[in-house]
Amino acid sequence: MTDNELVPEEPTEGELATTGGADGTTATGDDAAEVVDRDAKSAPADRATDGPFDATEANPARPYVDLGGLKILPREGLHLRLEVEEGTNRVVAVGLDYAGSTLQVQAFAAPRSTGLWHEIREQIEDQILKQGGKSTAQVGPFGPELVAGVPATAPDGTQGMRIARFIGVDGPRWLLRGVIAGEAIQNPTAKTAVEELFRSVVVVRGTQPMPPRDLIPLSIPKTAASGGAAPAGS
Repeated sequence: MTDNELVPEEPTEGELATTGGADGTTATGDDAAEVVDRDAKSAPADRATDGPFDATEANPARPYVDLGGLKILPREGLHLRLEVEEGTNRVVAVGLDYAGSTLQVQAFAAPRSTGLWHEIREQIEDQILKQGGKSTAQVGPFGPELVAGVPATAPDGTQGMRIARFIGVDGPRWLLRGVIAGEAIQNPTAKTAVEELFRSVVVVRGTQPMPPRDLIPLSIPKTAASGGAAPAGS
């Protein structure tokens, strides 16, 4: 897997917002992301107890949907989609529709003692700006994150920005990245619900050696609980 596969071409399944302000990177006052060691791990202090979880930390009694490299906890109103790479039929991401929002999650192999999120976040930001979009750095419940938008055209022809929030957590030998769009961008209730959903994700890194940044393999569940699969980016 190349580095660019960690950096989406545009925010996935975002919403259209009215274009405003100058393009470029901004920061949100007291919440602005500070300059940090790019090799340091980025994760909330309570990650091991409140998630996102490593497979060794998850409660085995909970009824997870097993997708190989990820486990998802079902809940009322949650619809799960598998995003499949065209041509190879490889499952590359999990899409979660919940609380009027979408959450795309992917897990990547990472070094044992260093993190990836600080570096990957910079690369996402650079890619967004190269597309003529804008990116706002902020600190959220998971640590440094981005709210980004790229120019897009609404069905009625109106020009706007497709908005998405990029979050990431470095765990034990893995990086879990999330892309949030929809109601959770601005609605506090939806925002809290989707953040809790992200917290509940379990990453199954496995014991096999993997190069850093490689996608941790995903698989189609044996049960029909996951719903249908869809092509990546659909």
